[in-house]
Amino acid sequence: MESTRFSITFCFIGLALFPRMYAQSPPTAYKRTNASVTVASNASSVPADGPNTVVSRAPTPVGADGPNTSVAPPPPAARLSPSLVVGLIVGAGALIFGLGFIWFILRRKTHKANKLDYDMFDELFGGEFQNGMGPRKFSFVEIAKMTSNFKGEKLGEGGFGAVYRGYLRDLDTHVAVKRISKASKQGIKEYASEVKIISRLRHKNLVKLIGWCHEKGQLILVYEFMVNGSLDSHLFKGKTLLTWDVRFQIVQGLASALFYLHEEGDHCVLHRDIKASNVMLDSSFNAKIGDFGLARLVDHVKGSQTTHLAGTMGYIAPECVSSGKASKESDVYSFGVVALEIACGRRSIEPRYEESQASLVAWVWELYGNQQILGAVDLKLGMDFDAIQMECLLMVGLWCVHPDQNLRPSMRQVIQVLNFEAPLPKLPSRRPTPTYDVPTTSGIQVSEPSFSTVSITIPR
Repeated sequence: MESTRFSITFCFIGLALFPRMYAQSPPTAYKRTNASVTVASNASSVPADGPNTVVSRAPTPVGADGPNTSVAPPPPAARLSPSLVVGLIVGAGALIFGLGFIWFILRRKTHKANKLDYDMFDELFGGEFQNGMGPRKFSFVEIAKMTSNFKGEKLGEGGFGAVYRGYLRDLDTHVAVKRISKASKQGIKEYASEVKIISRLRHKNLVKLIGWCHEKGQLILVYEFMVNGSLDSHLFKGKTLLTWDVRFQIVQGLASALFYLHEEGDHCVLHRDIKASNVMLDSSFNAKIGDFGLARLVDHVKGSQTTHLAGTMGYIAPECVSSGKASKESDVYSFGVVALEIACGRRSIEPRYEESQASLVAWVWELYGNQQILGAVDLKLGMDFDAIQMECLLMVGLWCVHPDQNLRPSMRQVIQVLNFEAPLPKLPSRRPTPTYDVPTTSGIQVSEPSFSTVSITIPR
């Protein structure tokens, strides 16, 4: 900034010299006295001789007679003084130099920022993609061809940007192209995190990442195309009425994927944004988890160290709102909300309902306490469902959304109950209400929550 200010100041030095140079070289005046013409160096030196004194720039005509008449040579043509010319040249040169210097600095900063982005991106990947171990890197030209220059079918749009349907010719397959908006909160770190994490994962219930593009300031991800779209479009938007068998299959697939993320890898993967719109359905309505933009790799022993609140309201565990710290238990909470949505066919929060029914979790728990839990079943199903499976799913959903994270099940336990390999949990008839300290300005703090007594019979 100092160098830029100096160059701008320097640009005007030459221009500032102009009036001073002009003042030092005043215009030449000519005076004629007693019929003779002489050149005066300064107009102020012309004597005041009265009416007979004439000051003129015109020379005496040649051929004028008289003994006392003398003819002065014509004055030279008016010229800019050398000092003035030098001043103008120096000023113009300084101005051009200053503007060029400013342009150079701005261009260098932009180039440096872009280079830092690419360096950070390469550092986060650790060179593993160069060894052919990860997804394919696409050029922006290839991405544009896939999507007809982003004029093709738009599959969806959200705060992160838009998803377009594309066609990959060499694989003869349709793809979903996620173009992250520049106004999105998902920056280079989140983008790199999504690519790096999902490229390491191999599971039938996870959306496959085919490739990526980081070019011309664009952040783009290419996924396998899910023919039946997202779960929420069927549950809440009437795209298709999902039968009970399909719904139970979706829940089992979702549970299997989360168990894989939490337990079966070298690191625990916290998704941090499990919700119906992030559950994709293939041609056979198999569930696949997508959108790993908020996901984090954590050590199985140490757990999550992040204190940044992430997720979607209605799916965020209560302890995360207070502490901001994600965990496997907070993912389990989100899974429980989705499980209840699948069984009940309604969103986690419905403002159009009366206050007692606006919260799906509170409403289902109240029905359970009144021994009417099957009253929460999606009316669109009619009586076409398995009552035992439905009760099992509703009970598992409530277990997962227990306010005390320490009393929630692991995904292994969830799978055991859904497969009827373990008994249903025993939950309190009234939903426990946790109490947390309000975070202080010195840091985020949370106290141990207090709950009513609850008995869980299934061992971890």
